[in-house]
Amino acid sequence: MAGLAQGVDFHTGVPDTLAFACRLLRKAYRHGATVLCLAPSARLDALDRALWTFVERDFVPHVRLPGPADKTLRRTPIWLASGVPEGGAARAVVLNLGVERPVSAAVPVRVIEVVGVGADEVERGRALWRRYKAAGFEVVHHPFKAARED
Repeated sequence: MAGLAQGVDFHTGVPDTLAFACRLLRKAYRHGATVLCLAPSARLDALDRALWTFVERDFVPHVRLPGPADKTLRRTPIWLASGVPEGGAARAVVLNLGVERPVSAAVPVRVIEVVGVGADEVERGRALWRRYKAAGFEVVHHPFKAARED
């Protein structure tokens, strides 16, 4: 994972964004990071299921927002939501799987954008790239290449 300084990492050309997100979230969990994963509701449903099944013996603790009481939220490293919760991201990393503008430059988090291969995904990614640059974020590009299992 990139450092946790403010900035945006774009992972582009990702053929299976859900599997990629599962691997990123597992890696973040193993490194002790807290993550807010943003996506449209249907994609969150699929990601929630995938996090339970993508590797038989791995468990990535996560919770869907809105959801449990504050005590559970504080203990759970991965939050899944369709928008930034009231009061801000409250996580060290924001993983975006399809929300138009997840955070502003005023929020001191690391953002990871995952962009698939479809034409709509590519255009969404390009538009987000321009918005982040205009907002003053440092943007780093990571074209997809087959990764080893972590």
